[in-house]
Parts: sequence; C-alpha cells; structure tokens
Amino acid sequence: MKEAMPVLTAGAGLHETLALLTSQLRPDANHKEDMVFLRDVFSERSLGYLMKIHERLRQYERQSPTPVLHSVSCLAEDVVDELQSRGMSPEERELVHLLTSPHIMALLSVHDTVAQKSFDPVLPPLPDDYEDELEEESVKIVRLVKNKEPLGATIRRDDVTGAVIVARIMRGGAADRSGLVHVGDELREVNGVSVIHKRPDEISQLLSQSQGSITLKIVPAVKEEDRLRESKVYVRALFDYVPLEDKATPCQEAGLPFKRGDILQVVTQDDSPWWQAKRVGDSNLRAGLVPSKQFQERRLAYRMKVGTLPNPKSPKTPAFDQACDKDDCDCEGYFNGQYIAGLRRSFRLSRKDRHGSSSNGSDSGDSDFLTYEEVTRYQQRPNERPRLVVLIGSLGARINELKQRVIAENPHRYAVAVPHTTRPKKAHEKEGVEYHFVTKQQFDADVLNNKFIEHGEYKENQYGTSIEAIRSVQAKNKMCVVDVQPEALKRLRTAEFKPYVVFVKPKVPDSRRRRTTAASSPGGAEQGRVTDEDLQEMRQSANQMDQQYGHLVDRVLIKEDSASACTELRSILERLERESFWVPVSWVRT
Repeated sequence: MKEAMPVLTAGAGLHETLALLTSQLRPDANHKEDMVFLRDVFSERSLGYLMKIHERLRQYERQSPTPVLHSVSCLAEDVVDELQSRGMSPEERELVHLLTSPHIMALLSVHDTVAQKSFDPVLPPLPDDYEDELEEESVKIVRLVKNKEPLGATIRRDDVTGAVIVARIMRGGAADRSGLVHVGDELREVNGVSVIHKRPDEISQLLSQSQGSITLKIVPAVKEEDRLRESKVYVRALFDYVPLEDKATPCQEAGLPFKRGDILQVVTQDDSPWWQAKRVGDSNLRAGLVPSKQFQERRLAYRMKVGTLPNPKSPKTPAFDQACDKDDCDCEGYFNGQYIAGLRRSFRLSRKDRHGSSSNGSDSGDSDFLTYEEVTRYQQRPNERPRLVVLIGSLGARINELKQRVIAENPHRYAVAVPHTTRPKKAHEKEGVEYHFVTKQQFDADVLNNKFIEHGEYKENQYGTSIEAIRSVQAKNKMCVVDVQPEALKRLRTAEFKPYVVFVKPKVPDSRRRRTTAASSPGGAEQGRVTDEDLQEMRQSANQMDQQYGHLVDRVLIKEDSASACTELRSILERLERESFWVPVSWVRT
C-alpha cells in the first residue's frame, strides 16, 4: 500500500508545500540517486528562506500597505540636526549615533525608494537635435549605475574609421552585468561629452571619473557583426562525425553530423574544444557543435597511444590499377586509328618496382591525423594555366584507357605528360613525342634531384614522369591529364598545379558467381573471365584506397562501362574550366 499524500490547507504557502514535498520523497531501487538529489536540494536552508521571502512579497501585494512617510531619511536628518543644536543627554547621543550609522542610513534610503516606487533609473531627456545627429544610424542611450568600481570595458581606436570601439568586456564588470554594452560597439558620448576627437587615455579618464551613474551614447556593432559574418572560416571535413556516438560532446542534440568531404562554415572558435559550424548548402541555418581541430587531434593521439587507433604513418599499401599487363607496353600509341603523341603510359610496372618521388607537396596539413583542411572557393581565370587533372584507380578501373579516349576526342584541349625513359629509341619514334630519351646516368641524376613524380624499372629500362613534362603541357594552355600511383598525390598537391583528383573505381557486381565482362576485368578484355577472387580483390582495393587516400580526392567516378565513364570524365574537365571549386586556402593566398 502506498502512503497517501497529506492534503495541504488552503492557506499553505510555498514554504509549507516545499517542506511537505520533502517529507514525502521515498527513494526506490531504480531512482535512488535522483531522490536523494531532490531531497538535498529541497532541504537547502537558502531555498527555504527564498520561499519565505516570496510569501512575504505576495502578502505585501495583497495587503497593499500605504507608507506613513515617503522620505524617512529627511526626517532622520532633521532629528539629528535638532539634537546636535543643543546639549544632548546620553540617550540623545546614542540616538544620534544610531541614526548616523551607515547601516541605518542605508535602510532608511531603501525605505524611501520603495515608498516612492522609484525602482528604475530615469533616462535623461533626448536632445532637440536628436534626429539630426543620428544620420540614419541606430543609436542607443545606455545608463549604467556603478559605485567606485571601474566600468569593466576597454576601448581602442579603429585603424580604418578612427571610431572609438569597445575592444573588450570584462566578465563580471558593470558593463558585463548590464548586458547593454558589447564588443565592437562604437562609443560616441560619455555623460553628454563627445569622445569622437578625444584620445583613448582621455576617454578612459572620463569614464573613471564618472561616479554613481554613467550615460553612454553607443552605435551598436551591426556593421562589425556583418563583416565578421562574411569572413568566416571554411574547412573540408576529413573524417565522418556522428554526435550521438560522441560521449565527449557537451550536448549530443546540439552536435552537427557530417561526412568526410563536407564543407563546413566555422561560425565561432571561442570555445577551444568545440567549434560552432554549419554545413555549406544545408537548408538548416542553425549552427551545431563540432570537435575543434586541436581537440580532435589530441584524442586521436590518445587513441593511438593506447592502441585503439592504427598508426597513420604505417598504412597498408593498397593494390591500385596497373592499366596494362602486356609484354610490350609500347603498343598503345594509336587510338581509334588516330596517333596521339604521348598517349602511352610512362611505364607498366609491377607494384614492387614502382616508386614515387619524395613529397614536397602540400598534404591536408602538418599533422598526421586527418581532421580538417581550411578551404576557399577558386575559379580558374583566363590568364591562368589550366588545373592539373589526376586520375587514380583501384584494381580493374583501367584508367589509362579512359584517359586515352578523352584525349583522343579533343587533343587540342587535353594532353598527357611525355614520359622519360632510358631504353633505346626505335626507328619510328621522335624525341619529345613518344618519350624523352635520356641516358641512365642522366635519369639517375634526375631521380636524385627529385624531378620525377614517380619512376620505376621495366625490362631493365627506367621510366618516369617528370614535373617539367607537366609544366610543358600547361605552358601550351592545355589541360594536362595524368594517371599516377596514389602515393604521388602528395607531390602534386601544390599551389602551382592545383590538382583536381578523380578516383576511378569499377562497379563490382555483388554476385559471388563468376562473370565474363571486359569492363570489369583487371586484365582486360583479352582475359575476360573474372573469378570470385578477382572481384573480392577489386573490392578490397577500392576500399583500401578510399580509406587511405579518400581525403585527397575531389570526385569519385564509378566506372560501369567505358562509354559512360568517358562521358562523365569529359563533363568534369569541362566544368573545371568554367565553374568554381573548393581548394586548400594555401593554394590561392598571395
């Protein structure tokens, strides 16, 4: 049987109600801690006193007492003057001592304030030329009541406009407590005195000399806020974030979920662990909480230290598209009956023989952890060289064939970088057309001087793609299209090339049965037959490349067949010439 709740009397106040509620709290097995917490809160003596004060104020409102005098302080002063004008007895001296004590005088002053109902400060009258002074600006008059304490705000002179600006609000000061003065406000007057042409030290002295109340004429910081709104920071997210799975967030409901590659507008970084941000293009205008770059890096470092996060410096090398497995890799100079200079790939190497040059390019940041990359909008200008287009592909993507088809359709707009080789020149070949033919000593010297984005050996001959070969194509105002080993991306991600990276991966059937398909075959149409093991290897290759290099990719192209993939790649190249894209901010800073 549950114990019945006692009935409150009609005249019971909040104080009695609170005491009765406290006595009825009975902890149970499921909510014991909650009940103990409530009992402790309701049993606080300060809360009981507050309830009693509330009851007295309500009783005062119901009775509406009328004060006998509205100025008891003046009566006390008259009494003191009268007694001090003649000889005083010991009792009269004690009375004078009481009436002139600070506590009694303060009590009488409060009595007069309540009796006269003068609770709110009286604003000074507006000047006659008020409308003329505004000059279509929003001006507010602020009156602060302070004792001998400072105003609690610092000022500065704006370097551009020369206006006197509130630079800082001290937490807990008179300006902060009022909630009426904000950072960025323009100060026009102090107690009716114009400060427009005064020095900051003169204004500070004027503020410090103001006692009791101080009246300020302020232009709110609307324009400053608009300027800040236009100069927010934009970042590309390099990881997925789900607030509901983050136990460290201050409020999961206030978190902003995002995917890797999303562009975020960082609204404020006032809180060092948690930024406020919005997704660019999202219809929801409310900002949400996201972990800051420093906070995310710290907890990733901790996870790696305790062993729950793999070391980013030692990733597993994924299998990538090999493009050609024929014995003679010099057979691809013709496409659809038309010879295109430099169309053949620089070399066809096994994974173990292919090398990337040491990286001098910009990655997503100096940190080894993938968090955010600051970005900005960029559109190619008419006088600028075309952006470099880089193709990377997982097993079965056959990106070299895709590159050849696009260039063959429009060789006057697109071209490839002519590779270097140490093999002897054939009779039909020309220097600088099919290859740049160099000696082994020259090739080795170029490798040491870091001139190649990637290089390797095939049939005892050296092959490599050089930085100068890419520059040579761009100098002709052509868009250079290269397909490289993914590791070479770090070398190419520079402000000079501004590469647009396309990750091509084949559409792998879900079925486990064997299929015959030329489009998906990693070995080409000549092999045809694709086993279950081949399909599994292609899936693993795509997943590993996405995990390891996905943060460097601008576009993912899923290749279902050569014709549709060629059409999509052609559309990408055309858009690069006329539309703007997000790029690392370091690429466009001068």
